Amino acid sequence: MGNLPKLPRPTEMAHRLLSERIQKGDTVIDATVGNGYDTLFLSNCVGENGCVIGFDLQAVAIEKTRERTGNRPNVILHHSGHETLDNFVAAPVAAITFNLGYLPGGDKYLITGKASTLTALQKSVTLLKAGGLLTVVAYIGHEGGPEEGEAVSDWASSLDQDNFSVARYEFQNQKNSPPFLLAIEKRP
Repeated sequence: MGNLPKLPRPTEMAHRLLSERIQKGDTVIDATVGNGYDTLFLSNCVGENGCVIGFDLQAVAIEKTRERTGNRPNVILHHSGHETLDNFVAAPVAAITFNLGYLPGGDKYLITGKASTLTALQKSVTLLKAGGLLTVVAYIGHEGGPEEGEAVSDWASSLDQDNFSVARYEFQNQKNSPPFLLAIEKRP
């Protein structure tokens, strides 16, 4: 059988879905920039005429993202929580991505929280254009993670099926509480 590819991790699957949806020139949001990997990916997707607007509460995350993206002109970063994204962005946006949990390599006690995340998600679906995509990778293997993951999953399940399609991607047989991906499409 040779070297068959492995199933994609939730973050890889999110990138696949986003790359299929995002067009050059689009405006997109990275609601939790972290170390900047998603921001860089999104910047490449939208091209030089597009715009990536990123958010993070931690100054170190903003700094790491600036370093990773090389201060690209199509990236605008805000040292602010994801629940404030509607203060900085006007609809419509083509895509929004979230990675919930803590900053990899950072303080594991500084985590996204259920209340601010639910607020941010509700604001996100109003900012999405018709046909837009919202991805949420929920890391649940830390204190507070299972509660946030369950709340986010419940919220997504409650979205009106006439207006949104919601899919969940996860590994079922992995130990140590693996992350899961929610992909939410705003129906055209």
